[in-house]
Amino acid sequence: MIRKNPLKSFLCNGVLSTAGLFAGIVGTGLLTENANLLKAKASNLIEFRWNASKDYNRLYYYQSTARKRKRATYYLVIKEKDRKTAFIKLRLTVPSHFEAKIKAKKLSLCRLNLGGFTSKTKCIEKIPAVFEIADDQSAIEIFPNKPVPADGAVAVVMKIFNPEDSGMYQFNALAQAPGDIPITGYIGSWNIDIE
Repeated sequence: MIRKNPLKSFLCNGVLSTAGLFAGIVGTGLLTENANLLKAKASNLIEFRWNASKDYNRLYYYQSTARKRKRATYYLVIKEKDRKTAFIKLRLTVPSHFEAKIKAKKLSLCRLNLGGFTSKTKCIEKIPAVFEIADDQSAIEIFPNKPVPADGAVAVVMKIFNPEDSGMYQFNALAQAPGDIPITGYIGSWNIDIE
């Protein structure tokens, strides 16, 4: 009969158990920290769309803040690659649940310098235009004084207070090209996120 030393067994099991417990705590902490970091990065990089179709074109936008009820400046960008022709009219549809007061005097149309790591997104030239907002705030119609050529990026700049409700809001852009037959075509959509 082989007798085990109870003290030796206790120390070995206790040390191994403690080491295992410590490794489990540290591992769980690192996993939780890494998961939170990945979640934060994913929320800034991933956009989910259900039933996306080939007819959907995601447009770039920049907003100074995504926090609800905060004063924000939106740059709703239409890049050169997003349109093939000049336009004489631009129509933006606004979702009905986007409960923010949009005022014509707080809107502008401009040629845009797209920012990056070394520069900010900013207007480089204001484009004179007339803005009309539907009474129910469901649409913004923009009439430039002269046709806006297809070269370079343009943006509709909107200064508002963000809505009270968080969520995702889809704005759509439709443009009318110059010509004998006025045809309005879909350019794309901005999916604006409010935290």
